[in-house]
Amino acid sequence: MNAERLRSGLARMGIPADETALERFFAFHALLDEANRHMDLTAVLSEDESVDRHDLDSAVPLCFSLLPEGARVIDVGTGAGFPGMPLLILRPDLHMTFLDAQQKRVRFLEQVLDKLGLSGTALHARAEDAARLPEHRDAYDRAFSRAVAASPVLMELTLPFVRPGGMSVAWKGPAAAAEFPQAKRAAFLLGASLREPLPAPIPNREDWAHVLLIADKERLTPKLYPRKPGTPAKKPLG
Repeated sequence: MNAERLRSGLARMGIPADETALERFFAFHALLDEANRHMDLTAVLSEDESVDRHDLDSAVPLCFSLLPEGARVIDVGTGAGFPGMPLLILRPDLHMTFLDAQQKRVRFLEQVLDKLGLSGTALHARAEDAARLPEHRDAYDRAFSRAVAASPVLMELTLPFVRPGGMSVAWKGPAAAAEFPQAKRAAFLLGASLREPLPAPIPNREDWAHVLLIADKERLTPKLYPRKPGTPAKKPLG
Protein backbone atom coordinates (compact mmCIF):
# COMPACT_ATOMS: atom_id res chain seq x y z
CA MET A 1 0.00 0.00 0.00
CA ASN A 2 1.20 3.50 -0.84
CA ALA A 3 0.95 4.99 2.66
CA GLU A 4 1.99 8.49 1.62
CA ARG A 5 -0.63 8.61 -1.14
CA LEU A 6 -3.28 7.57 1.37
CA ARG A 7 -2.09 10.05 3.98
CA SER A 8 -1.95 12.99 1.54
CA GLY A 9 -5.22 12.03 -0.14
CA LEU A 10 -7.12 11.94 3.13
CA ALA A 11 -5.56 15.27 4.16
CA ARG A 12 -6.67 16.89 0.90
CA MET A 13 -10.17 15.56 1.52
CA GLY A 14 -10.16 17.07 5.01
CA ILE A 15 -10.42 13.67 6.71
CA PRO A 16 -8.29 13.18 9.84
CA ALA A 17 -6.33 9.92 10.15
CA ASP A 18 -4.02 9.15 13.08
CA GLU A 19 -1.16 6.65 13.06
CA THR A 20 -3.39 3.88 14.37
CA ALA A 21 -5.73 4.31 11.41
CA LEU A 22 -2.85 4.30 8.92
CA GLU A 23 -1.40 1.16 10.50
CA ARG A 24 -4.81 -0.51 10.22
CA PHE A 25 -5.06 0.43 6.54
CA PHE A 26 -1.64 -1.15 5.96
CA ALA A 27 -2.67 -4.33 7.79
CA PHE A 28 -5.99 -4.47 5.91
CA HIS A 29 -4.25 -4.26 2.55
CA ALA A 30 -1.76 -6.93 3.57
CA LEU A 31 -4.60 -9.28 4.51
CA LEU A 32 -6.46 -8.47 1.30
CA ASP A 33 -3.38 -9.13 -0.85
CA GLU A 34 -2.79 -12.46 0.89
CA ALA A 35 -6.43 -13.54 0.57
CA ASN A 36 -6.53 -12.57 -3.10
CA ARG A 37 -3.90 -15.21 -3.81
CA HIS A 38 -6.42 -17.89 -2.88
CA MET A 39 -9.80 -16.40 -3.75
CA ASP A 40 -11.19 -13.66 -5.97
CA LEU A 41 -12.12 -10.97 -3.46
CA THR A 42 -11.42 -7.84 -5.49
CA ALA A 43 -9.65 -6.71 -8.64
CA VAL A 44 -5.88 -6.68 -8.28
CA LEU A 45 -4.84 -3.05 -8.74
CA SER A 46 -1.60 -1.12 -8.51
CA GLU A 47 -0.81 0.32 -5.09
CA ASP A 48 -1.84 3.82 -6.21
CA GLU A 49 -5.09 2.66 -7.78
CA SER A 50 -5.96 0.58 -4.74
CA VAL A 51 -5.60 3.62 -2.49
CA ASP A 52 -7.66 5.80 -4.84
CA ARG A 53 -10.40 3.41 -5.91
CA HIS A 54 -10.84 1.55 -2.64
CA ASP A 55 -9.76 3.65 0.33
CA LEU A 56 -10.27 7.28 -0.70
CA ASP A 57 -13.45 6.55 -2.65
CA SER A 58 -14.89 4.66 0.32
CA ALA A 59 -14.08 7.56 2.65
CA VAL A 60 -16.00 10.18 0.63
CA PRO A 61 -19.06 10.34 2.95
CA LEU A 62 -16.79 11.72 5.67
CA CYS A 63 -16.22 14.80 3.49
CA PHE A 64 -19.92 15.64 3.76
CA SER A 65 -20.54 14.88 7.46
CA LEU A 66 -22.93 12.05 6.55
CA LEU A 67 -22.03 9.88 9.55
CA PRO A 68 -23.07 11.05 13.03
CA GLU A 69 -21.12 9.86 16.05
CA GLY A 70 -21.90 6.25 16.94
CA ALA A 71 -24.11 5.69 13.89
CA ARG A 72 -25.41 2.19 13.22
CA VAL A 73 -24.38 1.39 9.63
CA ILE A 74 -24.89 -1.55 7.27
CA ASP A 75 -22.68 -2.07 4.21
CA VAL A 76 -24.91 -3.95 1.74
CA GLY A 77 -23.05 -6.21 -0.70
CA THR A 78 -19.76 -5.30 0.93
CA GLY A 79 -17.59 -7.73 -1.02
CA ALA A 80 -14.05 -7.37 0.32
CA GLY A 81 -15.16 -4.67 2.76
CA PHE A 82 -15.74 -1.54 0.70
CA PRO A 83 -16.83 1.02 1.68
CA GLY A 84 -17.38 -0.29 5.21
CA MET A 85 -13.87 -1.23 6.29
CA PRO A 86 -12.13 2.06 5.36
CA LEU A 87 -14.97 3.95 7.06
CA LEU A 88 -14.68 1.83 10.20
CA ILE A 89 -10.89 2.26 10.26
CA LEU A 90 -11.31 6.02 10.10
CA ARG A 91 -14.34 6.07 12.42
CA PRO A 92 -14.12 3.19 14.92
CA ASP A 93 -17.04 4.72 16.83
CA LEU A 94 -19.38 3.39 14.12
CA HIS A 95 -21.42 0.25 14.68
CA MET A 96 -20.77 -1.44 11.32
CA THR A 97 -22.45 -4.51 9.86
CA PHE A 98 -20.87 -6.02 6.74
CA LEU A 99 -23.49 -7.87 4.68
CA ASP A 100 -22.58 -10.23 1.85
CA ALA A 101 -24.12 -13.27 0.18
CA GLN A 102 -20.81 -15.13 -0.14
CA GLN A 103 -19.57 -16.98 2.91
CA LYS A 104 -15.90 -16.70 1.90
CA ARG A 105 -16.11 -12.91 2.00
CA VAL A 106 -17.80 -12.96 5.39
CA ARG A 107 -15.08 -15.22 6.81
CA PHE A 108 -12.42 -12.90 5.40
CA LEU A 109 -14.02 -9.84 6.99
CA GLU A 110 -14.32 -11.61 10.34
CA GLN A 111 -10.58 -12.27 10.15
CA VAL A 112 -9.88 -8.62 9.27
CA LEU A 113 -11.96 -7.32 12.18
CA ASP A 114 -10.11 -9.62 14.56
CA LYS A 115 -6.63 -8.79 13.24
CA LEU A 116 -7.26 -5.04 13.20
CA GLY A 117 -8.85 -4.98 16.64
CA LEU A 118 -12.04 -3.41 15.34
CA SER A 119 -15.58 -4.01 16.55
CA GLY A 120 -18.06 -4.97 13.82
CA THR A 121 -20.36 -7.71 12.55
CA ALA A 122 -20.06 -9.73 9.36
CA LEU A 123 -23.38 -11.19 8.22
CA HIS A 124 -23.80 -13.94 5.61
CA ALA A 125 -27.14 -13.39 3.86
CA ARG A 126 -28.78 -11.94 0.78
CA ALA A 127 -30.03 -8.42 1.28
CA GLU A 128 -33.59 -9.43 0.43
CA ASP A 129 -33.57 -12.00 3.24
CA ALA A 130 -31.65 -10.01 5.86
CA ALA A 131 -33.98 -7.01 5.50
CA ARG A 132 -36.89 -9.15 6.67
CA LEU A 133 -35.20 -10.11 9.92
CA PRO A 134 -36.65 -8.06 12.82
CA GLU A 135 -33.20 -7.15 14.18
CA HIS A 136 -32.20 -5.58 10.85
CA ARG A 137 -35.39 -4.13 9.39
CA ASP A 138 -35.82 -0.36 9.79
CA ALA A 139 -32.91 -0.58 12.24
CA TYR A 140 -29.95 1.34 10.78
CA ASP A 141 -29.02 5.02 10.66
CA ARG A 142 -27.23 4.50 7.35
CA ALA A 143 -27.19 1.84 4.63
CA PHE A 144 -24.29 2.00 2.17
CA SER A 145 -23.82 0.25 -1.17
CA ARG A 146 -20.96 0.58 -3.61
CA ALA A 147 -20.73 -0.86 -7.14
CA VAL A 148 -23.56 -3.30 -6.44
CA ALA A 149 -26.46 -2.77 -8.88
CA ALA A 150 -28.54 -0.29 -10.87
CA SER A 151 -29.87 2.63 -8.84
CA PRO A 152 -33.54 1.52 -8.60
CA VAL A 153 -32.37 -1.92 -7.45
CA LEU A 154 -30.12 -0.34 -4.82
CA MET A 155 -33.09 1.52 -3.39
CA GLU A 156 -34.93 -1.76 -2.76
CA LEU A 157 -31.84 -3.53 -1.40
CA THR A 158 -30.90 -0.79 1.08
CA LEU A 159 -33.89 1.27 2.21
CA PRO A 160 -35.70 -1.54 4.08
CA PHE A 161 -32.73 -1.58 6.48
CA VAL A 162 -32.96 2.14 7.27
CA ARG A 163 -34.97 3.64 10.10
CA PRO A 164 -37.17 6.67 9.41
CA GLY A 165 -34.90 9.68 9.77
CA GLY A 166 -31.90 7.74 8.42
CA MET A 167 -30.55 7.51 4.90
CA SER A 168 -29.34 5.21 2.17
CA VAL A 169 -26.12 6.21 0.37
CA ALA A 170 -25.11 4.60 -2.92
CA TRP A 171 -21.92 5.15 -4.92
CA LYS A 172 -22.66 5.48 -8.64
CA GLY A 173 -20.79 6.33 -11.81
CA PRO A 174 -21.90 7.82 -15.14
CA ALA A 175 -25.10 5.74 -15.20
CA ALA A 176 -26.53 7.68 -12.27
CA ALA A 177 -28.08 10.44 -14.38
CA ALA A 178 -29.98 8.07 -16.66
CA GLU A 179 -31.14 5.93 -13.73
CA PHE A 180 -32.17 8.84 -11.52
CA PRO A 181 -35.87 9.23 -12.52
CA GLN A 182 -36.63 5.55 -11.97
CA ALA A 183 -34.58 5.48 -8.77
CA LYS A 184 -36.53 8.47 -7.45
CA ARG A 185 -39.84 6.68 -8.02
CA ALA A 186 -38.48 3.54 -6.39
CA ALA A 187 -37.33 5.48 -3.34
CA PHE A 188 -40.80 6.97 -2.94
CA LEU A 189 -42.41 3.52 -3.00
CA LEU A 190 -39.98 2.41 -0.31
CA GLY A 191 -40.70 5.34 2.01
CA ALA A 192 -37.94 7.76 1.06
CA SER A 193 -37.12 10.81 -1.03
CA LEU A 194 -34.05 10.85 -3.29
CA ARG A 195 -31.78 13.90 -3.39
CA GLU A 196 -30.07 15.14 -6.53
CA PRO A 197 -26.78 13.25 -7.14
CA LEU A 198 -23.93 14.61 -5.04
CA PRO A 199 -20.58 14.86 -6.91
CA ALA A 200 -17.92 12.95 -4.97
CA PRO A 201 -14.50 13.40 -6.59
CA ILE A 202 -11.27 12.23 -4.98
CA PRO A 203 -7.72 13.62 -5.24
CA ASN A 204 -5.51 12.67 -8.18
CA ARG A 205 -8.34 11.11 -10.20
CA GLU A 206 -9.69 13.70 -12.59
CA ASP A 207 -10.36 10.91 -15.11
CA TRP A 208 -13.23 9.47 -13.08
CA ALA A 209 -15.52 10.28 -10.20
CA HIS A 210 -18.43 8.76 -8.41
CA VAL A 211 -21.55 10.55 -7.31
CA LEU A 212 -23.45 9.71 -4.14
CA LEU A 213 -27.15 8.97 -4.39
CA ILE A 214 -28.67 9.85 -1.04
CA ALA A 215 -32.19 8.74 -0.15
CA ASP A 216 -33.72 10.16 3.03
CA LYS A 217 -36.00 7.67 4.79
CA GLU A 218 -39.24 9.39 5.78
CA ARG A 219 -41.53 6.53 6.76
CA LEU A 220 -41.47 2.78 7.30
CA THR A 221 -40.95 0.68 4.18
CA PRO A 222 -44.13 -1.23 3.22
CA LYS A 223 -44.02 -4.89 4.25
CA LEU A 224 -44.15 -5.94 0.59
CA TYR A 225 -40.50 -4.88 0.16
CA PRO A 226 -37.95 -6.14 -0.43
CA ARG A 227 -39.38 -8.73 -2.77
CA LYS A 228 -38.02 -12.27 -2.89
CA PRO A 229 -34.32 -12.77 -3.77
CA GLY A 230 -33.51 -11.93 -7.37
CA THR A 231 -36.75 -10.10 -8.12
CA PRO A 232 -35.44 -6.54 -7.50
CA ALA A 233 -32.75 -7.03 -10.15
CA LYS A 234 -35.09 -8.72 -12.64
CA LYS A 235 -37.98 -6.29 -12.16
CA PRO A 236 -36.67 -2.99 -10.76
CA LEU A 237 -39.17 -0.69 -9.08
CA GLY A 238 -40.08 2.61 -10.61
